[in-house]
Amino acid sequence: MQVSHETIYRTLFIQSRGALRKELTAYLRTKRVLRRSAGIRLPDGRGGRPGILNISERPAEADDRAVPGHWEGDLVFGKGMTPVATLVERSTRFVMLVALPNGHKADLVADALAAKITNLPAALTRTLTWDQGHEMAEHAKFTQATGVEVYFCDPKSPWQRGSNENTNGLLRQYLPRTLDFRTLTQADFDAIADELNGRPRQTLGFKTPSQALAEVLR
Repeated sequence: MQVSHETIYRTLFIQSRGALRKELTAYLRTKRVLRRSAGIRLPDGRGGRPGILNISERPAEADDRAVPGHWEGDLVFGKGMTPVATLVERSTRFVMLVALPNGHKADLVADALAAKITNLPAALTRTLTWDQGHEMAEHAKFTQATGVEVYFCDPKSPWQRGSNENTNGLLRQYLPRTLDFRTLTQADFDAIADELNGRPRQTLGFKTPSQALAEVLR
């Protein structure tokens, strides 16, 4: 007999009256003690920004994941609001991590992302989709350095960067919120990304992101 993951989660949360007991939390990948409906979205206090490219203007080839080179990005924070930037390629789910040892001011983020993106083959540098966080205020500087247009999600719409949000959840296995990311080097982040890129994904027909990326580059 087989039991789906949903049955397991329902059993755990129902027996714990909606919140997991502390001893059970350690066995869950996300370590979440509460479970909310996927339809519930909490406000993040941000409104739309003028003068930016909205996700509705993004090329259709990015929407259907048919062409590689379209990325989703975000920041993940550790202890003391120490950040790392995450970049996920939409068609292959290939992930790159970018160290931000000096913080997440907009100019620092733009420079760090540009340095990472410009090392990629031209076929993998098409667009970047981000939320409306202030860390991407220097998006024009990034685009000028890389030729990669930045498109912004609607406010309070994390599902518009679904691949990135899912990857950030996986990253919490390696980068818990209690960890000071300043104790890690770019080599450490690269090693974590390599592990994720070597993990088979059901959405890729159980190929790894590294295998999927190698195929599209061929």
